[in-house]
Amino acid sequence: MKAVMIMYNQALTEKVEYMLNKLGIKGYTLFQEVFGRGSNTGVPHLGTHTWPEINNALLTVVEDEKVDELFSMIKKIDSINEDVGIRAFVWDVLRTI
Repeated sequence: MKAVMIMYNQALTEKVEYMLNKLGIKGYTLFQEVFGRGSNTGVPHLGTHTWPEINNALLTVVEDEKVDELFSMIKKIDSINEDVGIRAFVWDVLRTI
């Protein structure tokens, strides 16, 4: 099993939800209004007057074989919406209950 954290501009919410549904990923935890600054452009997303954009973060645990397809779809979303921003990170899950 793998844990995948997806950080994305909230403007991409519908696309992320569609992606999860298309891949049959039902379980996840959503963190809304996540603030930060991306490493590629360094543009802050802080929900302020000066930096109004806001991110969401989603954590899901999936079977190993779904990771490549998930990352492929995330890369496609990012290539279409480069200025908006979406990133994903994956790590091993050793145990679950």
